[in-house]
Amino acid sequence: MSLNIAKEVAALGRLTVKDLRAKHVEVFGEATRSGNKDWLRKRIAWRIQANAHGDLSERARRRADELANDADLRTTAPKVTPDSQVAITTTTAVAFDHDSRLPMPGAILRRPYKGRKVVVRVLPRGFEYEGEVYRTLSAVARAVTGTHWNGYHFFNLTPGKPAPGKNGVADE
Repeated sequence: MSLNIAKEVAALGRLTVKDLRAKHVEVFGEATRSGNKDWLRKRIAWRIQANAHGDLSERARRRADELANDADLRTTAPKVTPDSQVAITTTTAVAFDHDSRLPMPGAILRRPYKGRKVVVRVLPRGFEYEGEVYRTLSAVARAVTGTHWNGYHFFNLTPGKPAPGKNGVADE
């Protein structure tokens, strides 16, 4: 590859998609609908090199045609007619941001701590302890102990284990 062609191909990496599309028109003589930067860059680089050094040999072109004829490839999707029985399935993603380590809202977490019973109610957005609402279990554990605790460890809610107790009520 000559130095000039190598520089031209290297310069393609610095172009935006809009510039690559313009370059595609310049080297191919027709517009493209593609917005895929990598594909455009590779295709334009191939064409620049092909223009400079010549295209595929006639023998290579015949062989490619033979391979394409032997392949059982469908190039277009089958047409759907009104009388054909085609089921159309739609899927909808449902956002659910509930932590799997926690029981569902409304559940009660109980834990003994220094001779007293700590009772926490799980809310949809937080935790209720002694009439106050806390954002995290760690905040509840800090309010109970006065020091920093990991809330999941304090209430024995570890990953991989289902929430303790029956009906969302943690055992002691």
